[in-house]
Amino acid sequence: MNATPHNLKAKHLACLTALPALLVLAGCAVGPDYHRPAALGTNTVPAAFGDTAITNAGEWKTAAPAAQLPHGNWWTIYADAELNRLETLAASNNQQVVVAVANFDEARAALRVAQASYFPQVNATPSVTRQRTSANNAANNNINSPANGRTFNTFNVSGDASWEVDFWGRVRRLTESARAQFTASAEDLESTRLTIQAEVASDYFNLRALDDQSHLLTQTAAAYQHALELTQNRRQSGIADELDVAQAETQLKATLAQIPAVDLQRAQTRHALAVLCGQAATTFALTSDSVGSTNLPAIPVTVPSEWLERRPDIAAAERRMAAANASVGVAQAAFYPKLTLNASGGFQSISASSLFDWPSRVWAVGPTLDLPLFTGGQNRAQLASAKAAYQAAVGNYRQTVLTGFQDVEDQLAAQTLLADQLALESAALAAAQHTLYLSQQRYKAGVEQYLDVITAQTAMLTHAQTVVQLRGQRLAASVALVKSLGGSPVVVHP
Repeated sequence: MNATPHNLKAKHLACLTALPALLVLAGCAVGPDYHRPAALGTNTVPAAFGDTAITNAGEWKTAAPAAQLPHGNWWTIYADAELNRLETLAASNNQQVVVAVANFDEARAALRVAQASYFPQVNATPSVTRQRTSANNAANNNINSPANGRTFNTFNVSGDASWEVDFWGRVRRLTESARAQFTASAEDLESTRLTIQAEVASDYFNLRALDDQSHLLTQTAAAYQHALELTQNRRQSGIADELDVAQAETQLKATLAQIPAVDLQRAQTRHALAVLCGQAATTFALTSDSVGSTNLPAIPVTVPSEWLERRPDIAAAERRMAAANASVGVAQAAFYPKLTLNASGGFQSISASSLFDWPSRVWAVGPTLDLPLFTGGQNRAQLASAKAAYQAAVGNYRQTVLTGFQDVEDQLAAQTLLADQLALESAALAAAQHTLYLSQQRYKAGVEQYLDVITAQTAMLTHAQTVVQLRGQRLAASVALVKSLGGSPVVVHP
C-alpha cells in the first residue's frame, strides 16, 4: 500500500515528537560527574607555609590546575651566564624532555581518537570477484538451471556508514578521560622540564663548590709545602727535630691525597651535566673564563593554594584522578544497550559495463541494538576495577600533595638553618685562622711543639672546607625550593 499524504504527515509528526526525548537521552551521561576531592582528605590545609618564621602568606582558596602556565626562565635570578648557557643546552638537547614531548604527542593523538567516535564512520569497499557456483546446488531443485556450475565475475562498488548514538554518554566519558589524560601528559612534560632545569642548576652549583674546594686544597698544600721547607731549614739549623719534619711532611701528603678524590667528584658531576645537556661526556666542558655565581636570591613563598596550582606533579595527579572518574562512567555505560545506526549502498553487477546502471544499485539501512543480557560478570568486574582505580588515583593525588608540602617545608628549613650554620662556621673559620697564626708564632718562638701547629692547620682546613660546602649547599637548596614551588617566578631582593 502506498503511503498517503496524511500518513506521511503523521510519520513526520511522530519523528518530531520523539526528537526532544532523543536529545534528552543523548544529553545525559551515566557515571559520577567529577568533583575534585579535598587535597588532604579530612585534614585542614594550612593557610601559610613554614615553621621557620614565614608569615603573611595569605589565605587558602580553591586551587585549579595551572602547571601548564609559563614559569619563565627562573634560573636567571642567579645572574650566572654559564648557568644560562647550560639551561639553554638542556632545553634543546635533553633526551628525557624528548621522551616527555613524545608522550605528550601520543596523549594528544589518543584524545583525537576518542573524539572521532562522535562522528559517523564511513568506509568504501570496492571489490572484484571471480567465482563458480556448485553444480550440485541443493538450494535449486532444477538441476538443469544455468545458475548451477556457472563461472562469472562480480563487480562491487559500495560503502557503509555507522554511527553510535551516545544515549548513555559512553563516548563522552571516553573523551572526558582522554582529555584529562592529555592534560596530565602536558603537565608531565612541564614536570620533566622543571626537574631537568633544577638538576642542571644543582649540579652546576655543586661543580662550582667542588672547584672551590679543589682550589682551597691546592692553596693549602702550597702553604703546607712552605711550612715543610721552613721546618726542614729549622732542622738543619738544629732548632727543630726530625719529628717536626715528619709531621709537616705527613700533613702535606694527607692534604695532597684529598685532591684526587675531589677531582673525581668534579669529573663525575661534569659528566652528569653533559648528559643533562644532551652532550657527550668526552668533549663536554664548561666555559673556561666563567665564574661561579655567589648570588643567593631571596625567594618569596606563595600561599599553599597558588603553589598547588603551579606544581606540575600535583596538577598531573589531579588530572589523572579526573580521568579515572570518567572511566567509571565508561564502565557503567556497558550495562546499557548500545544503539548503532547503520547504512550501506552502492552498485553491484556481474558485468563491468553495467556496473553503474541504475538497476545495479544495492542498499541497506537499519539500526543495530546491542543488549548486554549475560556477560558472566564481566561488566560488574570492570566497574569494580574502575572504581578501585579511581580510589587509587585519589590516594596518589593526596600523597603527592603531602610529599609536596614536605618538599617545601624541608627547603624552607634548609634556607634558615644552612644560613645559621654558615654564619657559625665562618666565625669558627676566623677563630681557627687566628689560632693557627698564634700556634705558628709560638712554634717559631720555641714555646710550642710542631704538633700544636699541625692541629691548628687541620682545624682551619676542616672549617674552610665546610664553609665552601655550605655555600654550595645553600645555592643548591635555593634551587630545590624553586623546584618545590613548581618553578614559580622569583625576584632578587636588594
